[in-house]
Amino acid sequence: MGPIMIVGPGRMGLTLGGAFVESGAFREVIVSGRHPDRPDVPAWDDRLRYVFGLERPAPGTVAVLLAVPEVDVPEVAHALAALGPAPEGCVVAHLSGALPTDVLEPLHHSGYVVGAFHPLIAVTNPLTARRDLGNAWFSVTGSPEAVSVARVLTTAIGSRLISVPAARRPSYHAAAVLTSTMILPLLARSVEMMQRAGVDGDDALAALLPLVQSTLNSIEEGGVPDAIRGPIARGDVETVALHLRALDEAGARLYATLGAETLALARASLDPEICEALDDLFSRYLHLETTAMVF
Repeated sequence: MGPIMIVGPGRMGLTLGGAFVESGAFREVIVSGRHPDRPDVPAWDDRLRYVFGLERPAPGTVAVLLAVPEVDVPEVAHALAALGPAPEGCVVAHLSGALPTDVLEPLHHSGYVVGAFHPLIAVTNPLTARRDLGNAWFSVTGSPEAVSVARVLTTAIGSRLISVPAARRPSYHAAAVLTSTMILPLLARSVEMMQRAGVDGDDALAALLPLVQSTLNSIEEGGVPDAIRGPIARGDVETVALHLRALDEAGARLYATLGAETLALARASLDPEICEALDDLFSRYLHLETTAMVF
């Protein structure tokens, strides 16, 4: 197939660029950036070319992916549109999960097919992240033509695709953030609780990570409800009460909030009286939070 252009040599841009090169599906992969020197990546070859600044996509270009910070997307869209009309059938997509496709309006007027192409993967190291792309999903928002090209891109690198309507992207992105970013403060608080129990911080994290992974494995095997374990799923009211008494106010509120959500998932398998006792217990701690906010 024709070339792919990626604007932005950051972690995600380089991850996708390397994956597209390794797929062998595209004649050339172009990565453009704002620095004269190309990034120090050992995997560059003749099919991956670095460009300083923007250049007009060549005829036959399949897609241009804007892998730049969200705040820079409108500026890049205007700059790319100013270079001239789009190659026939070329799709331009930003990689933001939250931005609408309206920010690409200048490119639409220049003849590009526009959309959003959001990777559901966290990238720290572009070289190692490529191995994870085969298990990753991407979302696409846009016209049938944009969806079709997005499917070509994900198929080339072994990923999978879901389509999200434009009006529902905020809900979709909230789910992604809740699953990825917001697990971090939960894990940080868990490490803090382990430290209060006398466990070294590094050891606490090392001990908790396999527990997280085993839970994810259980979810993958049987789904969320079947993976629920622990005192709430067993209906062990006394143990839950013991936990809440042992925690500081902030920790108890967090435990009660998430405990109530866990109970909602486990409720069907528990005795109604047990559910009522747990509801009362969690409500007591959450009511304390509400009272504190009022005063």
